[in-house]
Amino acid sequence: MDLKINQLIVLKLLIVRTNLPALEIDLKKIHNNAKILKKTFDSKNVSIFGIAKGVLGNPEIAKVIQQAGIDYLGDSRIDNIIKMREAGINAKYVYIRNPTPNKIPLIIKYTDISLNSELNTIKKLSEEALRQSKKHGVLLMVEMGDLREGIMPDDLEDIVKKIIHLSGIELLGIGTNLKCFAGIIPDKVNMKEFSDIAAKIQDTLGLKLKFISGGNSANYDWLMSVKDTGLINNLRIGTAILLGLGGIHETPLNGLNQDAFIFIAEIIEIKRKPFYPKGTMTLNAFGEPSIFKSKDKLKKKKGFRNQALLNVGRQDIQETGLVPLDYDIEIMGASSDYIIIDIKENDFKLGDKLRFSVNYEALLCAMTSPFISKIFTKE
Repeated sequence: MDLKINQLIVLKLLIVRTNLPALEIDLKKIHNNAKILKKTFDSKNVSIFGIAKGVLGNPEIAKVIQQAGIDYLGDSRIDNIIKMREAGINAKYVYIRNPTPNKIPLIIKYTDISLNSELNTIKKLSEEALRQSKKHGVLLMVEMGDLREGIMPDDLEDIVKKIIHLSGIELLGIGTNLKCFAGIIPDKVNMKEFSDIAAKIQDTLGLKLKFISGGNSANYDWLMSVKDTGLINNLRIGTAILLGLGGIHETPLNGLNQDAFIFIAEIIEIKRKPFYPKGTMTLNAFGEPSIFKSKDKLKKKKGFRNQALLNVGRQDIQETGLVPLDYDIEIMGASSDYIIIDIKENDFKLGDKLRFSVNYEALLCAMTSPFISKIFTKE
């Protein structure tokens, strides 16, 4: 029997036997994405921190990213990093958010680098590093307009002067983050400004910074559009590796797989129901306006539609991050326990399994939920 056909049969059996909903994860596709991105970034002299927080630091996934040649793995949860390290994944580990004081002993023990913007926190990291007879690497985050974490550029030199004398700390570089909070686009202007800040710090203080980390997967458009990246030599990449999406609008990237993760749920109710609800309308269970008020095409529409319920809800996944595959159906919305689907004229029956692609938010929810089974394949 053909190997690929045999693998597909095994997968179908796994889905049948596995409690649904489930997330089907193709490790080979993730590995290929990581390998292609590394080659692309290498051509620009830009290194990658592979970010695993979107998959809860899953060791199976982290392993294939590391095997693709990405030597640094990052996460914003220390528990995830501990899980990857204890699984024997031989990488350098980067804690990618400001540490809280109670996590500092674990951060020193299990990570090589952390991203920081508070001087007092860095002093505590230094003290703990000395207690553990270690030297801990730090990237100072710089505010470049998105208003998330970061030292104001005018204050950076003073902070650097204070931390370079801390015995337990090694200043490895500076970083910035855009698009995550205020939605500020990484572009030629702010990336050049960030590169110039790095140059000034190095020249003024006589330093050589190992990492000038310019951002995340949103920086892909900028990276591909410039011949000269200045001093920026690192990006922190998660979405592009996992989902093959990047740039300002998280669009599909050429040559990468966008279907390494497929979400599968089961139909548990099918009914013919009115297009429009009956009774006095208020906010839904999540305090949101009813979709029947917000969508013009649903306002007072008469007649009936074919509706199905899936065995999953917002406790487990963000339904707005799902895109139906295989069939012309529409996701109406979700409660805590159900996703409500307009199945239109499809001839579905109870127990049928529907497949969806996921965006980053839906992936994060699905990987975090203990109620969603994870099925690993290596096609």
